[in-house]
Amino acid sequence: MTSRNFVILCLLPLFIFTLAFLALPLARLFMGSIDSEAGWSIYFQILQKPRYISALLQTVAVSIAVTIAALAISTTAGLFLARNQFTGRGILLSILTLPLAFPGVVVGFMIILLGGRQGLVNTILPGHWVFAYSIFGLFLGYLYFSIPRVLLTVMAAAEKIDPALEEAALTLGAPPHRIIIDVLLPALSPALIAAGAIAFATAMGAFGTAFTLATDIDVLPMVIYTEFTLSANFAMASALSVMLGLVTWGLLLIARSFSGGVVAAGG
Repeated sequence: MTSRNFVILCLLPLFIFTLAFLALPLARLFMGSIDSEAGWSIYFQILQKPRYISALLQTVAVSIAVTIAALAISTTAGLFLARNQFTGRGILLSILTLPLAFPGVVVGFMIILLGGRQGLVNTILPGHWVFAYSIFGLFLGYLYFSIPRVLLTVMAAAEKIDPALEEAALTLGAPPHRIIIDVLLPALSPALIAAGAIAFATAMGAFGTAFTLATDIDVLPMVIYTEFTLSANFAMASALSVMLGLVTWGLLLIARSFSGGVVAAGG
């Protein structure tokens, strides 16, 4: 067997998997979006209906807010955990990464227990503090399962930073905040961009948490669900799914280009 045939044989399972589980379903989804009387104009119908545009903008806004908050919290915690050894560190890390074990429905239920009508916050604090069924409750739910994803990425990157760089900056008289801005953040930027992209994509497509909390929430995954199940409008559900995928893919492509530029500059 020649080396070329061996490479082809090794790549054959990857090709079959890509074709069967990625390319064909995506092609069928796209064809389903134009398989109606509206045809291609169904995408113009999406742009003309305020509900769809509002749901898309709200989905993007929540995803961006979750990404920023997760990066801020996880970067701080990740740097601290990567640079410090103390009693109970393993337990703390296990607690911070526990949300990875929960599906979105469970996370939504936990938000209801926290901020629902009979929730902990409404019971302890005076006044009517019900936020579980609002966009803020959805934000907290998405943030809950985004933090561990970003945290693990940041910790892995922080452990690879050479401590000599910080020591050199201290020797030159740089204050702590300048070390963070000039040394740590540039070294972490590829990891932060990658982790932020994952957090954003996860929040854009998350459904279980939104489904559990969807009293006053109108995000795109919920709109797709209602179009598919309640209205039986398969073409519109497919078109909205395509739009959601394109928006997410476009923003991830932008993040990847920035990440590549940072890596190139650092090398």
